Amino acid sequence: MRVKDVMGRVAIAVQRDATFAELVATMRRFKVDAVAVVNADGRPVGTVSEDDLLPGGTGLPSGDTDLSPGEADLPRGGEGFPRGEEAPAGGGRHPDRRRIMEMTAEELMASPAPTVVGETSIREAALLMHVNGVRQLPVIDAVSGRIAGTVHQADLLRIFARRAPEVLADVAAAVARLRLDPRTLTISVDAGVVRIQGRLARRSQIARLAEAAQQADGVVDLRIDVTYDHDDLADDLTGEPADRPAEAAGTGRATLARTAPED
Repeated sequence: MRVKDVMGRVAIAVQRDATFAELVATMRRFKVDAVAVVNADGRPVGTVSEDDLLPGGTGLPSGDTDLSPGEADLPRGGEGFPRGEEAPAGGGRHPDRRRIMEMTAEELMASPAPTVVGETSIREAALLMHVNGVRQLPVIDAVSGRIAGTVHQADLLRIFARRAPEVLADVAAAVARLRLDPRTLTISVDAGVVRIQGRLARRSQIARLAEAAQQADGVVDLRIDVTYDHDDLADDLTGEPADRPAEAAGTGRATLARTAPED
């Protein structure tokens, strides 16, 4: 399963010149803890999080709140100064609240922005969120680079949390619709990873099998390890049947239909 299967089509983003107040308002409106910053062409150039607005403080709740920017408990000592600036000697109880609140998104943002495309796997997106410490990622168009939507941590959790028997039933149903002989295939599910083993009549059926299986909700990764009786995709059409392993590893791409060398 890929990001395009679970993403939201609303692009949660602000322009580079967005004000502190606009950043806070956007986070409240969409109930998120970070927003993407885009250039004039709509391409992400950075991200502003709650920590960028109020580093070391309480942060802004991602849900509804009556907290105003002026009421936020900004950090003490030398923390929380604008990027590239140091705290004055001897520190002080707070950084200049007014200056921080007058900064733009471009001055506050972390850059570059972590992004994904529609074809990014759910597992890759989850790892990217973990590494960057964020709960949502901007989804960009693979060709133009413009922001096309947002994928949230909750979207991914719904996929990871689906029970194995439910995933197994959906994959089995998808395979049955292909009119393949179920007696020749074994399907197992473990933590969202679907493994299909067995034998097919033709090599070309591998691609159809992979496409059908990965459409089931909850399929995080896919492994296909089968043999086939006839290589109908072979360039050398000798008419002689082939009988060798074909492996496909869960990227969901067309390469799933190609024979990969065994380890």
